[in-house]
Formats: sequence, C-alpha cells, structure tokens
Amino acid sequence: MKGNEKIIKQLNTRLAEELTAINQYMVHAEMCDNWMYEKLHKAIQKRAIDEMKHAEKLISRILFLDGRPIVSDLLKMHIGAEVPKMHQSDHAAEESAIKGYNESIRLAAEVGDNGTRELLEAILKEEEDHIDWIEAQLDQITQLGAQNYLVEQTD
Repeated sequence: MKGNEKIIKQLNTRLAEELTAINQYMVHAEMCDNWMYEKLHKAIQKRAIDEMKHAEKLISRILFLDGRPIVSDLLKMHIGAEVPKMHQSDHAAEESAIKGYNESIRLAAEVGDNGTRELLEAILKEEEDHIDWIEAQLDQITQLGAQNYLVEQTD
C-alpha cells in the first residue's frame, strides 16, 4: 500500500529515536551489570528490548506503506557516567520520544492514516510507562540519597 510521504518520514524519524535509545539503554544496562546493580541492569535491559520491539514495529509499518526504513541514522547518545545521570539522560530521551510520537499521531490523524495512528498510540503508551518508571527512580534517589538507592539495586 502506498503511504503518505510525510508519514513515512515521521516513521523514519521515530525509528532513528528508537535505534538511538536501544544503544543508549544497552550501554547503561551493561554499565549497571559491570557495577553489579543487578536490578537496574535487568530493568534497563528490558527497556532496551521494548525499544527494539518498537523499532521492529516501525520498520514493519514503513515497509507496509511501501517506504524504505532508514536504519543507519542515529541521534546523539547521552551516556551517563553514574546512575543518576543515566536516569536523567534516559528521561530526556523518553521525553523527546513522547513529544515526537504525539506529533506523529497528530499528523497520522490529519492525513487519515488510522493504522499508523493506532500503532503510534500503542508505542506512546509504552514510552509513557518508561518515563513514569524513570521518574520514580529519580524520586527515590532524591528521597533516599544516591548511596541508599544504589544499595537497593544490588540484589
């Protein structure tokens, strides 16, 4: 099915964000594994896998619309040198993704592409869950202090 070029461009932009997030989150997950923060390692690794699934869905939709998925474009990654900075960097990535998904959803509705709109809305919900979890981690760091928070991540 021949899709709207603006929609395909938006989907490729969202794809670049997802591919960047996968890489950033995998680095953060492996850093936590190296520091033996096993709870954080598993949680951040799961988020990276969620982003891989988002990328897969976007690629599938682009192909369905007879577009060409662009998988070579990555945005600038922001790797945190310590756990609080990791969460802040990941929060910024999720915040940007949420804004982008909302823009893409508006465009899909404008052009009457309800299949793309529904896909983007489902991904948006998962991105909102991600940012909610990150915000909870940042709140815990504020309330407990970084050292006490990190003690809880070693299990």
